[in-house]
Amino acid sequence: MTVKKRYNIRLMKGKVAVIHDWLTGMRGGEKVLEEILQLYPEADLYTLFLEKNKISERISSHPIFVSRLNRNRWIRKYYQYFLPLFPRHVEEFDLQNYGLVISSSHCVAKGVIPAPEALHISYIHSPIRYAWDQYYSYFGRLRGIRKSIVRRHISRLRTWDVASSARVDHFIANSQFVRERIWKYYRRQATVIHPPVDTDFFQPAVNPSRDYFLLVSALVPYKRIELVIQAFNGLGEKLCIVGKGSEEKHLQRLAAANICFMGALAPDELRRLYQNARALVFSGIEDFGIAFVEAQACGIPVIAYDRGGVRDIIRHGQSGFLFAEQTMAALTDAVRQAMAMTFDPVLLRQNGLKFSPDNFRRQLSQFIAEKSQ
Repeated sequence: MTVKKRYNIRLMKGKVAVIHDWLTGMRGGEKVLEEILQLYPEADLYTLFLEKNKISERISSHPIFVSRLNRNRWIRKYYQYFLPLFPRHVEEFDLQNYGLVISSSHCVAKGVIPAPEALHISYIHSPIRYAWDQYYSYFGRLRGIRKSIVRRHISRLRTWDVASSARVDHFIANSQFVRERIWKYYRRQATVIHPPVDTDFFQPAVNPSRDYFLLVSALVPYKRIELVIQAFNGLGEKLCIVGKGSEEKHLQRLAAANICFMGALAPDELRRLYQNARALVFSGIEDFGIAFVEAQACGIPVIAYDRGGVRDIIRHGQSGFLFAEQTMAALTDAVRQAMAMTFDPVLLRQNGLKFSPDNFRRQLSQFIAEKSQ
């Protein structure tokens, strides 16, 4: 017999707690967090690490409770190296007075311990990348004692990650790709609600120049940016790369003169680059792909590897070009074929509008209302 859980979301006058792994910048996950907080303006916010000068006013205006790890400046700066400490500290958050708990999780946020009668909904940007599908990208080059230590701690983290998934009443995935991984690792069903993109801000230009290709990404190993650089070294077409990361110097050494690195840009500068590009190019695997939607909202097509969250956004031959093999040759051929095609900026823009903040908030509020019954 299945017993239906009864939630008391009016517990302590309907107090709401929102948990986010860490607040050290404004990326896609933080944009989702902003929209969640707009739905719950009185919510309290919990996080492992906080750099208040690097987050938006909408987020910083909420009461923010941080873990004890945040007191150590060295740990706060190099937090990625202290993963084994995270589960214990996220479990220390006292959430017993909250009737509704919403975790925004790409690491350990979903592992909080809510009150027995609270409703816990977890929006999953990705199951822990370091522990699951991106383990070899992050730690594959380690050798000797370092490899042995990491392997032991990551194994324990996987065990905790699976066990703590039982504390979530309902999962939301940011894409079908993430939904499949939630089932693979946790054996839990999830509903897909795509992340919001500021489609009012990202709009097409009146007379775009269309004289370069664009790549917008963190410069880290699993994004496979070296494939794009190798392809454009051969193509000779101008490529602008926006982003920073651990692979930046290595990638710069690989790049020919037709490839320029722009670093991190202000929103206005990024929008201008989108508006005037011929296409956005990407060769990695994204959980969703905020940049794909930003490009569409600005009226430009996307050329990307046909795997991951891009499948929720781009239709091959209509809003972009998807290539089947993650190789330099396949990407080179895709760029050449896409250059010979014509894409309607109006249709691209309409595709991007499906991912507006209004749609996100409407879907999320409906989902929470249904699950609160």
